[in-house]
Amino acid sequence: MTLQPINRQSIPDEIFAQLAGQVLSGDRTPGESLPSERTLSEALGVSRAAVREALGRLDRARLIQVRQGGSTVVRDFRAEAGFDVLPLLLVHGGDVDRATLASVIEARAIIGPQVAALAAARANDDVRARLRTVVDELEAESEPVQRMWRVVGFWELIVDSAESIAFRLLFNTLNQAYVPVLDVLVNVMAAEVNDIEHYRWLAEAVAAGDEGGARSAAAELLGLGSAAFAELTDQLADPR
Repeated sequence: MTLQPINRQSIPDEIFAQLAGQVLSGDRTPGESLPSERTLSEALGVSRAAVREALGRLDRARLIQVRQGGSTVVRDFRAEAGFDVLPLLLVHGGDVDRATLASVIEARAIIGPQVAALAAARANDDVRARLRTVVDELEAESEPVQRMWRVVGFWELIVDSAESIAFRLLFNTLNQAYVPVLDVLVNVMAAEVNDIEHYRWLAEAVAAGDEGGARSAAAELLGLGSAAFAELTDQLADPR
């Protein structure tokens, strides 16, 4: 749990990353007091202003609680933090957390079908045309990572068509967690990403205002990725 000196001065992002990583990994436990600003600035080799800014960010993320005139304590992030902590949980310390990634895959499979149904109920003519165009572009794209980016764009259209700010903000957070590991997932998600017919089915269901069809198409499509990820997880757990 030793803090590592920061090589450059006044870099709150790096301070935030170190301390957030310690909280999320369990190296710092709920209720534990953090060292004072002075102690942290000396240990990290940075200014107190940089430490103060990083602590403010950690407080806003509900990873710590900065008490006025008192100690700064670690919060129980599982009980108190918001959805915006998910990207930090997924990648910290330079590694992808497999359990968190599984949770992201699971969440998209549950949320996606309902969002697709809302999109079918609310999409306008412009969105319907754009969805068909995106599917054509997806089919024409042969480079695996670029095809995954086009899939992200497809789902962004679906979410926007649903006209739900709550789902849009959830999508943003899932996206922030998902996009940094696209390169890692490119082979695992190939079965889902390459199934053009399911994307076309979903686009046509949304265009037709078919809520049930859109829900079914999304569920089957996202289920392909979920199944592939589950298979990989089983292989890693039992490499025989």
